[in-house]
Amino acid sequence: MTELAYRSYNFFTKRQSGLLVVIGLLVLLLLFGAFISDRFSSASNILNVFEQSTGLALVSLGQTMAVLTAGIDLSVGSMISLLSVLLSGTIDGEAARVLPVCLGIMVLGAAIGSLNGLTVIWLKVHPLIVTLGMGALLQGVTLLYTLGPAGSVPFEFDFVAYGRVAGLPVGAVFTIVLFILVALFLRYVPFGRFIYAVGDDEAGARLMGLPRKRVLVFVYAFSGFCCALTAIYLVGRFGVGNVYTGQNYTLASITPVVVGGTLLTGGRGGVIGTLFGVYLISLLNNLLNFMDISTHYQLIIQGLIIILAVSVYVEKKRAV
Repeated sequence: MTELAYRSYNFFTKRQSGLLVVIGLLVLLLLFGAFISDRFSSASNILNVFEQSTGLALVSLGQTMAVLTAGIDLSVGSMISLLSVLLSGTIDGEAARVLPVCLGIMVLGAAIGSLNGLTVIWLKVHPLIVTLGMGALLQGVTLLYTLGPAGSVPFEFDFVAYGRVAGLPVGAVFTIVLFILVALFLRYVPFGRFIYAVGDDEAGARLMGLPRKRVLVFVYAFSGFCCALTAIYLVGRFGVGNVYTGQNYTLASITPVVVGGTLLTGGRGGVIGTLFGVYLISLLNNLLNFMDISTHYQLIIQGLIIILAVSVYVEKKRAV
């Protein structure tokens, strides 16, 4: 029994080493932050950080799925911008339009993501090129639609961003539940395991008869769906859609994925690591704000974290 427990522990630590590192860094960050300022470790500040990180978490969830297949989605920023202006522009202050328009935006996001996946399959081009081009196309469509903020949403719409249930942020609770559901899907549903198989060895997956094409269409459709959720959250947060709302999310969504232990080469990692990566980055930025450190230095620190995380995980893969 002891030998079995030891082997199980060894297996878990190898498979989840990235997640364990992120959790350890989160604990250290919280301890250091508490030493710097009592307000940093207060419940209200932690809840605010969770609330503000909802947008990044949602788009990073979709990005993780794409990266697990050894792909990437560089269209997410432009897609968020387009969907946000279409959302507020179509609602245009009418409460009766909120539900149907939100549902329509989710469908549209999934459809654009599906087009990304289909284009990758048809052209047999790396997703980086396809989604980069799609991002430019979508940003152009956004600017054709409007050159500034579009429409408006009812005042009550801010509940999606600022609402609280039992003292907890609605957006953060929804996000955590969604991450858990996706993690269970990847772990226990055969199609979820196919995603890992395609990312780990695409040629092998093809020879085994796995539905590679369906997997690619699904992950990019899901990424588009997550962009739609992010757009809804951001419109609720800012009260209106803007042509550059999603501009910073393209590269920002990759950071938690890498920091959370998902390899850019695919087949390794998971969404729970990404969620902790989001909270690590968000708490770090929050702490740097408490320390009155310029945003320029914050970007430098984030860049160094990405480079360090990638180098660590690449070395681990070589050692396996």
